[in-house]
Amino acid sequence: MELAGAKALITGGSSGIGRGIAAALVAQGCTVEITGRQREPLEKVAAELGVGWIKADVGVEQEAVRSVAEFVERHGRIDILVNNAGFGRFAPLVEMELSDLESVFRTNVFGAFVMAREAARHFVRQDSGNLINISSTSGLKGGRGSTAYSSSKFALRGMTECWREELRRHNVRVMLVNPSEVMTAFSANAGFDQELSDRKLRSQEIADAIVGALKLDSRGFIPEFSIFATNPF
Repeated sequence: MELAGAKALITGGSSGIGRGIAAALVAQGCTVEITGRQREPLEKVAAELGVGWIKADVGVEQEAVRSVAEFVERHGRIDILVNNAGFGRFAPLVEMELSDLESVFRTNVFGAFVMAREAARHFVRQDSGNLINISSTSGLKGGRGSTAYSSSKFALRGMTECWREELRRHNVRVMLVNPSEVMTAFSANAGFDQELSDRKLRSQEIADAIVGALKLDSRGFIPEFSIFATNPF
């Protein structure tokens, strides 16, 4: 697709992978808005990147619905939705609370669902669109202590496959992206230390891969791809 002039909405865009994707799409000439739960970092990043912003918690249905509606009202259409907002809670099964599982699913699964549903209604009317769900290699293989996070990404992968089958007939490309470990604040926010290394992935690599997938002519698309560091050890 031609990215110059495309209208893109990115959830969780004030830091990490979301911020990297926003910067990459701006560089391609897209009109971009980012969402997030905290006003101050949103305003700061939006000013730095030259993008719009919407304060919204995708885990709250009314706020997710509002964010898509506001975006389309301002720009007349939506060409790209990047479902990036997400976080993790990590603990052994015997120590995990139901509330931990519920909170992760509220954002990673239910939030992605509502955002996708609202954007898809416009995609179908437009007979075009691009839905990109940011999953994880944790959605391909579970691990110790990852009950909440991995299961949420497995769920996102399953929903993505369903949406892809529904929306292809409307010329909508639905893609799933599985980053491996990326140097962001994700680990710190989840409560554990991340070993710093120049060999590990940065947000830029994820953003570059997504730009490449989007720039493929719209008659084709890449349904799913994973991004690993070449040699992180």
